[in-house]
Amino acid sequence: MRDSIAQLLIENIDPRPGHGGWHGGPTAAGALRGISATDAAWRPAPGRKSIWDLTLHLAYWKYAVRRRLAGDPAGGFPRRPANWPHVPAVPDAAAWRADVALLKLEHRRLVAAVAAVPLRRYGTTLPGRKRWTVGELVVGIAQHDAYHVGQIQMLKRLLAAGRKG
Repeated sequence: MRDSIAQLLIENIDPRPGHGGWHGGPTAAGALRGISATDAAWRPAPGRKSIWDLTLHLAYWKYAVRRRLAGDPAGGFPRRPANWPHVPAVPDAAAWRADVALLKLEHRRLVAAVAAVPLRRYGTTLPGRKRWTVGELVVGIAQHDAYHVGQIQMLKRLLAAGRKG
């Protein structure tokens, strides 16, 4: 039973190759494939989020959930402000590649942390956090990814439509 529950949760975060996201769409890394720094920085309107903003936000929450599961202290996320880090004012290909790499690194670390959670912990809350159980936190990060990947996909379509129009 432990293996099937753990596998189900992990596959919601990190689908098996060829399966895509549980929601029928791409994973975060898949949605970013082929996106240039210029496209990642594009905003549909002033004050709206860009693909780059969403990429860093996803990376942060993977970090935050992994840190909470592992019991690690806060303060280790390399971008500031942590939840919605600033993106470069001028799109830079090297900075974009580094931020996509950060997302992928935090994703791998999250998957490893979820894989290390003992079955008995899924119904418990974390120390100092009484709102969500460990299981709810793991399911929540999968839902968080799906939500924001949907936004990324929409931004890609808006960008493509703007180029045609």
